[in-house]
Amino acid sequence: MTTDATESLMQLDTSSLVDKVEANLVNLLVERKLKVGDLIPTELDLSRSLGVSRTVVREALLRMRMMGLIETKKKKGSIITSPDIFGIMSKSMNPHILDQGTLKEIFELRLVLEIGMADFLFQRVTPKDIEELKEIVKNEPDTAKDHIFNIDHEIVFHGKLYEIAGNETLKRFQKMLLPVFDYVHNSGLLKKPAQIQKFVSHKGLVDILENGSPELFRNGMRNHLENHFLRIFS
Repeated sequence: MTTDATESLMQLDTSSLVDKVEANLVNLLVERKLKVGDLIPTELDLSRSLGVSRTVVREALLRMRMMGLIETKKKKGSIITSPDIFGIMSKSMNPHILDQGTLKEIFELRLVLEIGMADFLFQRVTPKDIEELKEIVKNEPDTAKDHIFNIDHEIVFHGKLYEIAGNETLKRFQKMLLPVFDYVHNSGLLKKPAQIQKFVSHKGLVDILENGSPELFRNGMRNHLENHFLRIFS
């Protein structure tokens, strides 16, 4: 075997070992019932517990640090942290580097989220929220029949809905989903022409939120997104 081939095999083996140690390391921390803010064992302790070299442990810890699972404190050691999962996801949520299957599924995921938020909205909406929504939609068309998707309108209006729902995680997720949704909508990836027809506008949704019920809102949102569903199912 050539030197280059041997080095490539060693790199493959090392990578595979680090993968396993990384998984075992997470399991070990769980078994020891460590939580956010707790110090993790030293490299030497982990090396002995896992039966691998400190070099491999160090590489596994580096990966965990890059994922935001641990943080090194000066003169203290490494502690467990709560990772910014959406900060990590946002680095790869680029429509230009995602495969077609993933793009389509993200397109569908946004539709599911929009329809499913009705009960949270009706539990938490305030008169001030209604006034702010009315201000947002006052310059939009009475119906959406002449346009199907406008990224600026969507970000402002639906972003406000997520704010009302009171779930910061969903709000951040929505901000990541919408650019991908916009890309899929305009890319021709769905291969189905949009069937432009009258459907519930943002103004209509505000009226339902002010005077209707969660069930009416779910139906209204489903109708609001109808043309997108037509592109998937037609």
